[in-house]
Amino acid sequence: MTVFPERKMKRVLHVGKVAVGGEYPISVQSMTTTKTSNIAATIAQIHQLQAAGCEIIRVAVPDMAAAQAVSAIKEAVDIPVVADIHFDYLLALEVIARGVDALRLNPGNITDQEHVKTVVRAAKAKAIPIRIGVNAGSLDGAMLEKYGGHATAEALVESALRHVAILEQLDFFDIKISLKANDVPLTIQSYRLMSEQVEYPLHLGVTEAGTPRVGIIKSSVGIGTLLAEGIGDTIRVSLTADPIEEVRVARDILQSLGLRRFTPTLVSCPTCGRCNIDLISLANKVEARLNLLSRPLTVAVMGCVVNGPGEAREADIGIAGGKGEGLLFRKGQIIAKVPEERLAEALFEEIDRLDKGDN
Repeated sequence: MTVFPERKMKRVLHVGKVAVGGEYPISVQSMTTTKTSNIAATIAQIHQLQAAGCEIIRVAVPDMAAAQAVSAIKEAVDIPVVADIHFDYLLALEVIARGVDALRLNPGNITDQEHVKTVVRAAKAKAIPIRIGVNAGSLDGAMLEKYGGHATAEALVESALRHVAILEQLDFFDIKISLKANDVPLTIQSYRLMSEQVEYPLHLGVTEAGTPRVGIIKSSVGIGTLLAEGIGDTIRVSLTADPIEEVRVARDILQSLGLRRFTPTLVSCPTCGRCNIDLISLANKVEARLNLLSRPLTVAVMGCVVNGPGEAREADIGIAGGKGEGLLFRKGQIIAKVPEERLAEALFEEIDRLDKGDN
């Protein structure tokens, strides 16, 4: 069994009821796409995202109407709500007063330092953490000039640390940090560098990753690489898609690395000339059935006995195709031979037994 490096332990902070950092589970985040001022639509989408497995939700707060909507939203949901604030410190003060659980803030775009101090003091009084979010696409001109006109890992880290220093000088330490870029190697470099320099929890993500086909690949490579190195405490997959897809991908990344177990896992081999069954249709049929289950379970659908019980020996239950018949196996041990036409049915019966806790 592959063992990844130990997770780099960071300070613990609380976003509402969700602990972030330390040895706590790596949490899944997403962001609503509704206008936050449309309270009913925002609440409905938050409920949908929570049902899909989202554990922390962020809402955009571009104006006072959105800020004032936070209190009604908080009353209707039981998931931590983070307010995304830019430029206007009054919006931050408003959402703090209305019970938001955390702020996503960039002190660099609130130019008056007295305003920053006012926000930080208000957040500290209510134990509201602040995420310092630095994006490669929004580095200030002076920082870009210092690093040759390009967003580099060093530039992202220095920019974030400058913002962190502002909070620390105000005796505020409930801080999370994100360093996002749409360039995967840059994102990885930035988080690696930051992880060596701070003890604050890190929020991972590849920003502006794109539509699902490319965005899922970029997010999986970027976030997955860092998690495999023990870096990261909470994640958000950014896709140009329904945010429910972001949540599903985030959970899949965590589950594929063995960092969390949410739902059943399907193990299926690539089909080849040895295969005598319609493996693709069978695997899709099993996957659809597994999507109805909510507990961890590993199920294998293998094309032949060569890649059957042996290669899938860690599966809780599985089938391997043959000519006219197939094998039903559990933990690598064959428990029955089944006619080909009953393979799926026999597998589902065994899955039902396992799901009910029968041995």
